[in-house]
Amino acid sequence: MNSGASLSRRTLLGVLGAAAVTGAASRPATAAASPAGSSTAAAGYVLVSRQAWGADERLRFGTDGTETWSPEYHPVQTLSVHHTGSPNGEADPEARVRTIYRDQAVAQGWGDIGYNYLIDAGGLVYEGRWSGTDGNAAHDAAGRLVTGAHIGGYNAGNVGIALLGNLAGTAPTAAARTALVQLLAELSVRHSIDPQREKTIYVNPVSGIMWDGHSISGHRDWAATDCPGGTLHTQLPAIRAAVAGLIAQ
Repeated sequence: MNSGASLSRRTLLGVLGAAAVTGAASRPATAAASPAGSSTAAAGYVLVSRQAWGADERLRFGTDGTETWSPEYHPVQTLSVHHTGSPNGEADPEARVRTIYRDQAVAQGWGDIGYNYLIDAGGLVYEGRWSGTDGNAAHDAAGRLVTGAHIGGYNAGNVGIALLGNLAGTAPTAAARTALVQLLAELSVRHSIDPQREKTIYVNPVSGIMWDGHSISGHRDWAATDCPGGTLHTQLPAIRAAVAGLIAQ
């Protein structure tokens, strides 16, 4: 964006949010957008709330009624992309989200789903880890990110976005990729992140552990893993450029 045509952060959020507002009539009945004027309604993606995808909130609590993993909140520093490794082309993605939720909350003992957002092949964005009752998905009322469980040792202040499916040898669908770009653009604007910054210094606000790399990265950039799949990871440079283009337009 050149200086002569620069827009304020508030104006950018308004521009990115226009598609979501004008597209409200075409949203599926299972989807729930964020409140009008909220930056999480931005970029034209459709957000499916936890209630809409059928999250059983009882799974967040132990038998004694206490929360297994009490929520913590920190300012956003980086955006990280994953795949879930589940089968591609499933007919009921909401059921897959519920399965992931139950596995990570109960079997893994993480108290909730580990990702902050999930995206299905049709381009729907699902609210991930519970962040409060203010209707601001993944964030508290002050705009801080709820800490997830998606990259060991590097979760605080690191947004985790997972595409449903196995993208090791399969490319994300056009709809999923579009929603990913839209979501990344909205988060980049909201948290003043340069989507093409190659050297972001991340500092875990809890442990002090440090990492440096792209502001938008894949799980494998942080740890020894195939995630987010080789095919999706190869597309990340083009995805970063698309995010920057969406913000600049």
